[in-house]
Amino acid sequence: MSSSRPRNSQERGPSSSRHSWNASDTPATISTTRIESALKNASKKNTEYEHKMKDLEARLTEGLSNFRAIDDQLQEVFTGLQRDAKRAERAVNYQVPQIRNELDDSMDALTELSETLPTIQSQVLDIRMVYDSGRDKAQALVSDLTWLNTEFYERWRTIIFTSGSPVSWRWKVYMRSVFVVSFVICSWLFWIAITGAYRAHRHRLVWGEKLMS
Repeated sequence: MSSSRPRNSQERGPSSSRHSWNASDTPATISTTRIESALKNASKKNTEYEHKMKDLEARLTEGLSNFRAIDDQLQEVFTGLQRDAKRAERAVNYQVPQIRNELDDSMDALTELSETLPTIQSQVLDIRMVYDSGRDKAQALVSDLTWLNTEFYERWRTIIFTSGSPVSWRWKVYMRSVFVVSFVICSWLFWIAITGAYRAHRHRLVWGEKLMS
């Protein structure tokens, strides 16, 4: 009995030591798992932070490029404004006085022209009158030359039968009167000739009948 008890005690000793070792090993395993999960979470967060940093870097790069483009445009606008300001200043300092001088000269010229305009208008009217009279004389001369170059028969017919002949009314009356008298005389002579011929014809017939008988 005594020998069995020590054995039992010896058997219980290792088992108890095993139970104590397992109890001491469980907290270490749990802490390692927690560390691994914490490391995984930290790596995930680190990856997310890296993506966010890359996105932020891309946005910053894009914003910087946009800022540079805007800065270049502002520089161009500023340069253009400076150039325009210089041109405006030059115009104010040089061109405006020159324009004023030219306007003064133009006003003086206009004043002089307004003073001499009535004289010029009267001279123009005189020239126009002289031109109109010369043109009328030239037209009359041309019509006279055309009339003189016309044949006698055509001039005679125009004077008698039309009213557009370039002769005086007395000459027209004279020519028409001569034509009427000539026509009457010719008609009378023609009538006498016809009457004489008819009588001669009748006498010839009478003498012919007498000779036949």
